Amino acid sequence: MRTILLATTNSRKIREATAACKKFNIEVEQIKLDIDEIQSSDPEEIGRDKVSKAFKQTQKPVVITDTSWNIPSLKGFPGGYMKDVANWFEPEDFLNLVRSKDRKIAFTENIFYKDAKQIKQFSREFWGELINKPRGKDGNSIERIAAFGGKTIAENRDIGKLSHDPEDYIWFDFAKWYSEL
Repeated sequence: MRTILLATTNSRKIREATAACKKFNIEVEQIKLDIDEIQSSDPEEIGRDKVSKAFKQTQKPVVITDTSWNIPSLKGFPGGYMKDVANWFEPEDFLNLVRSKDRKIAFTENIFYKDAKQIKQFSREFWGELINKPRGKDGNSIERIAAFGGKTIAENRDIGKLSHDPEDYIWFDFAKWYSEL
């Protein structure tokens, strides 16, 4: 069995990575690092910087994930700033911003891998909609109002499920690639 280090403190990210990687006989080992994450409107810039810092600390092949959110009716807001915005905003704050607008929302999940020779990026975009009232308890503000396939991320988490099938996650693409290295 191969192992990959995942630099994160987010238990959701560990569950998603583990669900996809186990299909390729890859064990995901969580490593908690103190990484000063840059702020940028460019998710690729954030991810490359973050994975480079993680590799510098570990000196081992490592992956990080970074999620960028896009509300088209708000011209792409909040983008790469979601981590902070989700802590500042309550679900109702997001809903007030889109009250009479298109309620589509997307998130792009990015995985960045780095070893001594390369940085490799994997990305996948998921589309959903902002619902009218928060649903679910176990999630940040956006996870309680962003629905994918009829359920919010928080609702799925409350019942022990992932928000998507493991084969739909970008982790599946990463695991397939990594298993062939």
